[in-house]
Amino acid sequence: MIVPMKKIFLVVLDAEKKAALKKLRSAGLVHLEDIQGAGAELTSLKTEHSKLESVCMQLSDLKVPKGFSSKEKIEAADMSELADKILELFERKKTCLSEITQCTVELERLQKWGGVNPADFEYLAGKEISLAMYEIPAAKYRMLPDDVNTVFVNEDKSNVRFLLVTKDGVKPSSMPAEAFAVTMPQKSTDEMSEIIIRDKAEIAKIDNLLYSAVSYVPELKKASAVQAKKVEFENVFSGMEHDSETTTPLAWITGFVPADDLDKVKKLADEEKWGFAAMDPTDEDNVPTKLKNNKLVSLIYPVTDFLGTVPGYKEYDISGWFLLFFAIFFGIIFGDGGYGALMTIIAVFALLGGAIKKKKASPGVCLLLLLGLTTMAWGTITCTWFGIEPQFLPEWLKNISIPAISNATEDSDWVSQNLQILCFTLALAQLTIAHLKGFVRYIKSLKCIGEIGSLGMLWGLYTLVLNMVVDSERFPLPNFAIPLIGGGFLLNFIFANYDGSIGKSILESLKNIVSVLLGVVNVFSDIVSYIRLWAVGLAGSAISATVNEMAGPMLGGFIIFAGILLLCFGHGLNMVLNVLSVIVHGVRLNTLEFSNHLGMSWSGFKYEPFSEAVEK
Repeated sequence: MIVPMKKIFLVVLDAEKKAALKKLRSAGLVHLEDIQGAGAELTSLKTEHSKLESVCMQLSDLKVPKGFSSKEKIEAADMSELADKILELFERKKTCLSEITQCTVELERLQKWGGVNPADFEYLAGKEISLAMYEIPAAKYRMLPDDVNTVFVNEDKSNVRFLLVTKDGVKPSSMPAEAFAVTMPQKSTDEMSEIIIRDKAEIAKIDNLLYSAVSYVPELKKASAVQAKKVEFENVFSGMEHDSETTTPLAWITGFVPADDLDKVKKLADEEKWGFAAMDPTDEDNVPTKLKNNKLVSLIYPVTDFLGTVPGYKEYDISGWFLLFFAIFFGIIFGDGGYGALMTIIAVFALLGGAIKKKKASPGVCLLLLLGLTTMAWGTITCTWFGIEPQFLPEWLKNISIPAISNATEDSDWVSQNLQILCFTLALAQLTIAHLKGFVRYIKSLKCIGEIGSLGMLWGLYTLVLNMVVDSERFPLPNFAIPLIGGGFLLNFIFANYDGSIGKSILESLKNIVSVLLGVVNVFSDIVSYIRLWAVGLAGSAISATVNEMAGPMLGGFIIFAGILLLCFGHGLNMVLNVLSVIVHGVRLNTLEFSNHLGMSWSGFKYEPFSEAVEK
């Protein structure tokens, strides 16, 4: 359920607002409305936090060599000084790499010239002998006029390198256009070689220090989290609205509190002698969402947290339905009892390991166990085990499968049709639930009739899908289908936008007549969309069967080890692809098709109270 919220207002003396905020933070109950603070102190704290975040990120990206150990470590008085020193090392390493790149490019450019020292050229220039480096095609060099004085350096198959000798440094007008000047380097080639050697040695030392600093990442992350709380506090403190023109300057703040915790905040306000008021949030308020469910339903939280989906305060909490259908979709997409057994075993061992260490079972592991069992159940009723052909499976596995959807059934076309029917029936069930929830929500309004109309269209189009997609002979279109679709459309057209006036509702539908008409097509496509469960599951089964066919011949000979590797790699890859399929398809059906029929946009944000708690 979505926990009911109350909007509160707190008024304190301006001189006491820092102490008041500390008390409020200790309570850890109030989700503050968005506040934009300002000031030098806030800027300083944000800079420090950014520094710590940057260090943590850069150190986390380092790949420490296996078996690395070093006695040399960075010495620092605190985490802030440590972060400064680490950032200096990263910056110095960046500078060294840049110097190495520049010098390497220059050395490659001058490679055919041998050693070049700009100081020698400057010395000769002081003696009124100006030398400049040139390159020219070999044939053209032999055709240089007599007034062009040169010193031959070397040549290759195509070009000649030479020094142009002048007194004033001016290029003779008779110099051929094919001759091009070679830019003098800023440093000698010997010096650049020394820089590369020196910088590489320095980078090696820097890397050793940085690798040793990786061990500080947990402490740096903790310091960053503490700093984030300081930033949060200063942002609120500097951003609180206040009135300094009155005789007794006041400051105030607004936020949201779960209705069950309202008395605790009121008691705190009474004890601290703060001004306090509370009210129900209005439609204009941006209210945070706090979900409260039992332990079973809460298993879906790792998925929604990963997706970053939060229902709006005025929307539905579909966590229970999400978990139910997600588990079913997961089982169908993975579609293999063997894979489910592996997941179940992994989850059980993780739970046992946690129990031995007296650790609380994580929701993620419990969810893995549930999904493993669901996948095993689907594999059992469809007789699918590691993609093995049914004729090679034990008879008891075939006997416990359901013939209508079992791979052991000889009529594969009939089984495929039944699986498609099952997918469309899942669509009907889930989307029916969506409109029933809408009907209950609007039960006190004529708008609920619009939901009845949507149900009529849904059920009528379901029969049309079976007729058009599965088999028109097996599922002839019933006589009631078209009237059901038409009547449902009419009710939806009249009442979908009802808000106290039927006329206005019809007018609103007329304004959006194209969208309304397309809505019928969307319902049809939403039902058909569920066929993806069968299609993706079929693809996974085909991959596992192909892996078995490839590895099978290897298992009976001397290359059995290669066959086992191929089986492990092939089925492992298939499981990874199945996970991606669940994310793309299984999640989509809940967050798009189901949510659209509920009218949900997932526009909410989490309830995050102003508190002292620091993430460990």
